Amino acid sequence: QVQLVESGGGLVQAGGSLRLSCKASGIIFSIYDMRWYHQAPGKQRELVATITSGGTTNYADSVKGRFTISRDNAKNVVSLQMNSLQPDGTAVYYCNAYNGGIIEYWGRGTQVTISS
Repeated sequence: QVQLVESGGGLVQAGGSLRLSCKASGIIFSIYDMRWYHQAPGKQRELVATITSGGTTNYADSVKGRFTISRDNAKNVVSLQMNSLQPDGTAVYYCNAYNGGIIEYWGRGTQVTISS
């Protein structure tokens, strides 16, 4: 059974930092591209950051220079370090595993709330 379990969300003041983690099980983690999405209330889910199976990273323009995605293939964990958080970053953050095929997997999400 495939599981992606996010953790690390919470309430933080604007300008603060949070580190999200996603633990994967039931997949060969190292061959998957891993992504973080967020979904703000009333809005569509948006891609925030990607790290490929080879370690290449990409970021949405809105988070470049502030967020860092990383992975630990030995522990089956992908992380998102979020710095200089702003209130418009309040959202549920989702972990996604994608290997270029038809199937992709999602976690249940972790809530991040940023107060002004």
